[in-house]
Amino acid sequence: MLTVVIYAAAALAEIAGCFAVWAVARLGHSPWWLVPGALALALFALLLTLAESGAAGRAFAAYGGVYIGTALLWLWWAEGQRPDRWDTAGAVLCLAGAAVIVLGPRG
Repeated sequence: MLTVVIYAAAALAEIAGCFAVWAVARLGHSPWWLVPGALALALFALLLTLAESGAAGRAFAAYGGVYIGTALLWLWWAEGQRPDRWDTAGAVLCLAGAAVIVLGPRG
């Protein structure tokens, strides 16, 4: 359960950091947005090190599914665009894949 919380927090930090760059490059916001954006990206990387996994690649792969679901929630809540059925179906598939990676028996 703690891994899910870590992944969710990491996803929010990564999206916030990437959105800061988007806001500067695409929306014309002040370059000062890059300062909290960089801090958010550093927090994202730190949070991933806390995930329960014996290998970084496996932790990153499982995180990918959580990131996709969180990005679609960002699309809805922060950008005001409701995900369509294809977005939702894709996110469900990715989250199922992440669950297989995290919960799969390891020898």
